[in-house]
Amino acid sequence: MVKYIKLSEWAKRHDYTYRGAFGLFKRGKLPKSKRLDSGAIFIEVEENVDSSERQECNIVYARVSSSENKSNLDSQAERVSQFCNANGWIVHQVVKECASGLNDTRPKLEKILKERKATRIIIEHKDRLTRFGFNFIKILYPECEIVIINEALDDKQDLMQDFVSLVTSFCARLYGHRRSKIKTEKLIEELKND
Repeated sequence: MVKYIKLSEWAKRHDYTYRGAFGLFKRGKLPKSKRLDSGAIFIEVEENVDSSERQECNIVYARVSSSENKSNLDSQAERVSQFCNANGWIVHQVVKECASGLNDTRPKLEKILKERKATRIIIEHKDRLTRFGFNFIKILYPECEIVIINEALDDKQDLMQDFVSLVTSFCARLYGHRRSKIKTEKLIEELKND
């Protein structure tokens, strides 16, 4: 398959500095090269396409904890898709799921991880993918880049979010879902006041 690559890429592949590769181009030593009106230099290369080579597959994953937040789910997916478009990434699939981040039984996320066709999973916040075990996903699925749009700015914010997640989890187990929501909200309010 014939393909054109930038001179800088050609230089990297052939262990040249850009300046050295440009010197070859100026002396006419790169016969399969062309210069565009913009000044960019491209080199024609032959590449064998391996049938096992993975095609790019960008998956937007959006999640909310309950169906009460369904409107947030749609706007979250839209924001992440717009981020992908701004970065020039084609969105191949948008996956929306209503489930707790503490719940490790999420059919749609499980399907993404089992199929292993994603080369990039894009999420708005780290906790949208999972509250705990994020690093395990990265280790067990190294061929997939996980892009987090809004990362925690400092360790304190991240630690506080993990603490709130733990409290929510234990309250849910002890008091049931409705009562835990009220108790968690009170606890969060008290933590904010401290």
